[in-house]
Amino acid sequence: MQLPAQFGKYELEKFLGGGMSHVYKARDTVMGRTVAVKILTDEGCRDEDAKKRFLAEAQISGNIIHDNIIRVYDYGEIGGRPFIVMEFLVGNDLRGVIDKGLAGELPNKLVIALQAARALSFVHQNSIIHRDIKPDNLHVDTGGRVRLMDFGIAKAANLSLTKTGFAVGTPYYMAPEQILAKPVTTRSDIYAFGIVLYELLTGLKPVSGETVESLFYLILHQQIDLAPLQQLGVPQTLIDLIVRMTTKDPAGRPEAFGEVIAGLEAVQRELGGGDTGAGVQVGVKKKEEDKKSLLPVLAGAGAVVAAAVVLVLMYWPNGGKDTGKKNGSGGGQTLASSTKDKFGGEMLLSPAGGFLFGAENTPRELGAFYIDKTEVSVGDWNRYCQAEGRPARTGIPDEMPVTEVSFDDAESFCTWLDKRLPTGEEWEKAARGPDGRIYPWGNEPDLKRANVAGNPDIPAKQLQPVASMPQSASPSGALNLAGNVWEWVRQSRVPVDAHLNAFEALLNPKPTRDEAWFATRGGSYLFDLRGAVAYEINTVPARLKSPEIGFRCIAEVKP
Repeated sequence: MQLPAQFGKYELEKFLGGGMSHVYKARDTVMGRTVAVKILTDEGCRDEDAKKRFLAEAQISGNIIHDNIIRVYDYGEIGGRPFIVMEFLVGNDLRGVIDKGLAGELPNKLVIALQAARALSFVHQNSIIHRDIKPDNLHVDTGGRVRLMDFGIAKAANLSLTKTGFAVGTPYYMAPEQILAKPVTTRSDIYAFGIVLYELLTGLKPVSGETVESLFYLILHQQIDLAPLQQLGVPQTLIDLIVRMTTKDPAGRPEAFGEVIAGLEAVQRELGGGDTGAGVQVGVKKKEEDKKSLLPVLAGAGAVVAAAVVLVLMYWPNGGKDTGKKNGSGGGQTLASSTKDKFGGEMLLSPAGGFLFGAENTPRELGAFYIDKTEVSVGDWNRYCQAEGRPARTGIPDEMPVTEVSFDDAESFCTWLDKRLPTGEEWEKAARGPDGRIYPWGNEPDLKRANVAGNPDIPAKQLQPVASMPQSASPSGALNLAGNVWEWVRQSRVPVDAHLNAFEALLNPKPTRDEAWFATRGGSYLFDLRGAVAYEINTVPARLKSPEIGFRCIAEVKP
């Protein structure tokens, strides 16, 4: 196929690979986003069984929504050619992460394993057996988030496409019952995951043979070699879990992935951290000077701003610590659901209590605080500037969010109002509420609820007033915590080389690792819906002033 080529509403730009189906990097010309389009080949269309499997994959994956499973946007047939449209992922599959030594130390590897286990647990809860768990089907993006992929031979409880006596799966990771063409259950996936976990920890395959026949013999008759795990100092509790997962008899394996998850979390506690997400840097080798990105830096899709300034967006797991102190719990006070600042701006109560933090939903506790209902506006900024003898913003409507402010500028404004910038935890609690939702409005991705690239109601890609987008409201009622502008938070960050390289062309003098770096949260009008995920983090030099970055303040609850 000559590229670029039009396939329905999708413009195919680059061939990414494939066999019976071909995968292309493409652009959705209606939504304006980059996607991956998987199209069954002519040969595949002529194979009735392959076609049924392809359509079954579309049906299965199209109805699964989980943060650690690749998102399917669309599927169907165009000109008799079945297709599946998926989110376009950047990063490496787990095979590349292992082979390049980018998985980091044991705590990092446990985070990868836990994300994958949670995805598989969700799949099983939906009565689906994946049947092809392997490093190639697990993707680690530039933010360290894992996605389960490829449901091409998955089997739903009400679907039977496998011919009797026909074993499917990748030989190294096939359970003994798969090789023998016996009934495949969820415990077959647990076996395969145990083999993947062994490989993630050691970089080695636990069994290997020169021929498929010899490999199958070893899977059926030889226990895995535990010596590499023991030599690396892997905790015995984790070794015991792998032994149980990979036992020959399915009845001896954990009954469900919930048990696997509990085992992995127990190892985390044994290591002394107990943290399933914060502080993890996937793609960072042991020595500080060896830090590097899994992939070249990702420039935010469409993030070209006036004066040719580009805000480069590079996600990284929650490495850095919050620098702001946690406020008091309110001590049993009866607190108003809202209050006013001296401008008359509304602040909303975030009550004291527990919430879920980060991509791994780590339980945290915070005291009560008030957070601005909206981003700080140009009008409020100009009142501050007038009082402090600073130049005001001209030619911009008062109701628009103020942007092109550094971290220190934002802090100064908040301090002037007896407020402060939120910590990362406070911002995320305000955005996610006590139920740990993915977006401020809930768990369902909805382009129309945020001012982000691809929102069909805002085709011009432009900032919206701070009080706009009521449909984006968080549990407490705060607006535009998703989209519009990225927001500064008091969460210090440690940049990796990719961050330094990304901002090199934007700042003079060039950024260094020794200067202050902070997180921004919430995405912007030039970035797609990924930035609106409430736990995503953008790592930015504190001195950067960007048309995509604004802020809001919080106020302590006073006794």
